[in-house]
Amino acid sequence: MLGFSLSPEQLAEKERAHGFAEKIIRPVARKYDETGEWATDVYKAAFDFGYLQALVPKECGGPGNSQMEEAIVCEELAWGCGGLYTSIMANGLAMTPLLIAASPEQKKKWLGMIAEEPKFAAFSLSEPNAGSDAGGMSCRAEKRGDKYIINGTKCYCTNGGYADWYALFCSTDPSKGARGTSCIVVPRGTPGLVVGKAMDKMGQRASNQVELYFNDAEVPVENLLGKEGMGFVIAMKTLDQTRAAVAAGGVGVARAAFEIALEYAKTRIQFGQPIFANQAISFMLADMAKKIEASRLLTWQAAWMTDNGIKNSKQSAIAKTFATDTAMEVTTDAVQILGGNGYSRDYLVEKCMRDAKLLQIYEGTNQIQRLVIAKEIQQGN
Repeated sequence: MLGFSLSPEQLAEKERAHGFAEKIIRPVARKYDETGEWATDVYKAAFDFGYLQALVPKECGGPGNSQMEEAIVCEELAWGCGGLYTSIMANGLAMTPLLIAASPEQKKKWLGMIAEEPKFAAFSLSEPNAGSDAGGMSCRAEKRGDKYIINGTKCYCTNGGYADWYALFCSTDPSKGARGTSCIVVPRGTPGLVVGKAMDKMGQRASNQVELYFNDAEVPVENLLGKEGMGFVIAMKTLDQTRAAVAAGGVGVARAAFEIALEYAKTRIQFGQPIFANQAISFMLADMAKKIEASRLLTWQAAWMTDNGIKNSKQSAIAKTFATDTAMEVTTDAVQILGGNGYSRDYLVEKCMRDAKLLQIYEGTNQIQRLVIAKEIQQGN
């Protein structure tokens, strides 16, 4: 039966997550945006609420949340702060390759530790010369006896500066291109692994992104997920599942800016009346509202499909593209509605606008998402 309402349990989770965002994230969002410091206090609280370990299966000691539950929570976290949301959400991104391909023993070892205390993992796919083109990656893992020897550089690794382990995608057979890619778990502190300095970013400054340098880094062969050559498939399946959480982040950031702009338009008096009375302003807000509502439904559809085992490559790409484009459009319009105040750091909309931009870029740029959508519709999906 088709329905558009959340269950009582889901509504309760949404309210709980909103309370977390309102009381714990929002009060410090500006501080961490300005300093770029690691928000240990926020992440400790996020663990206590079950958000850092949300996707850890129950058999590994976690709550085993669904992607729908993850989307509901992520919208609220992003409403609080786009950067802090990204660091919390990215833990689930890093865990998903293991949910897809790890053995029971690997899941218990690597996911179990995240369920026990506030720990981070990092998804490491992008390289300086290979972003969307996963088949062009040069990071190499060469098998020697019972070890892999890893050499190469990774970039834009979210949580990489603080991760306890990395889901590393690298080439084990360069002659096969993307089909020669594998996924290997690399523990923090592995000899030969050097973590670079944090990026100085335009937005989402509260999140941590670094480069990783591998110089003859050795890891045991039992850290391989699945089989050699499965890396590209694991990466694509991972992104199909997690893009709903990115879309949810877009909804949350857009909603935050929309609420501020709406309240401002109702209370800002010009020419003897609220600026909302001007059709030019009220129609902007109407367009913002309709895009947010549509984005949320697309997000829920993509998450629901994952939870029900339905292939959602097209739907997750549509949701991610539409919702994050919406976030950029809505936050830009919110700044415009506030005028000079919108450009000031006295209001949060300028931060929302800066945070929104990265959502259009990570986990596959929106241009790549359009390629995915085009390929899917060409195939009749």
